Amino acid sequence: MPFLTILAPSERWSETHGRRHKKLTDWAQQAILQTKRWLPARDLIFVADSGFAAIDLIGAVRQHVCLITRLRLDGNIFRPAPKRQPRQRGRPQLKGRQLPKLTAVLANAKTNWTTTMVSQWYNARQRTLLTATGTAVWYHSGLPPVPIRWVLVRDPSGEHDPQAFLSTDLDAEPGTILGCFVSRWRVETTFQEVRAHLGVETQRQWSDLPILRTTPALLGLFSLVTVWADGLAQNEATTPQPNAAAWYRKQEPTFADAIAAVRRVLWSPPDFSMSRPTSETVKIPAALLKRFVQTLCLAA
Repeated sequence: MPFLTILAPSERWSETHGRRHKKLTDWAQQAILQTKRWLPARDLIFVADSGFAAIDLIGAVRQHVCLITRLRLDGNIFRPAPKRQPRQRGRPQLKGRQLPKLTAVLANAKTNWTTTMVSQWYNARQRTLLTATGTAVWYHSGLPPVPIRWVLVRDPSGEHDPQAFLSTDLDAEPGTILGCFVSRWRVETTFQEVRAHLGVETQRQWSDLPILRTTPALLGLFSLVTVWADGLAQNEATTPQPNAAAWYRKQEPTFADAIAAVRRVLWSPPDFSMSRPTSETVKIPAALLKRFVQTLCLAA
């Protein structure tokens, strides 16, 4: 669930306002290290898309957390630098001999492929994949080398193209790395739900401060509704139910059902009215009232 948001202005905005521009990877580094300061005793795993596959970011956080992201198939990977010999002259080596690119590993008939079962791989409940893995040093001129574990993935069905991933945890298993990366796709579902039901992209502000406030508030509301709905799910009488239509069937409740369940509880407080009945009072059946409330909860 969303717990931290950071507004990352564009380079053009920074130039217009005369401020120093911070790259997206710089904001990510700040957020990762801040989260680690909040939770120093926990082992944290951060999963990011290819936009955060940067050597400088990985080098800055790998001593504190585990970072999992994509890896380019044509990236330059090397063996670790050999140990320095006694009385050896010159600067210490940063890397060893260059390893074949992952494109070559993919095409090599001698590559040792292992069968790995992954759940929720591209909307499939369970998919059998072929993986090859190894450790290496990812290096780019001018930057410190970064030790990584790489995982190369092939889809035997040919439905999806081969992909590569990396982890800063050199002891991580391929199945663990892929399982963590698959969980990142749920973030996209969260963004979709927040857009559809909370209007996070329909804001119209004229100054920076409302922009800074609104998006974190809406994402915080998403987390709050999720926690409330989870509490309601503990009681069979208030468990959010999937709102199915004739043209759309779903087995599990979505955020739309969760927010409707929370509204139903908030909008239906106990009736402590002690007013005398009047001739203008109209009584309706309880079942019909519940239908009205349910309709309003879904339509609001």
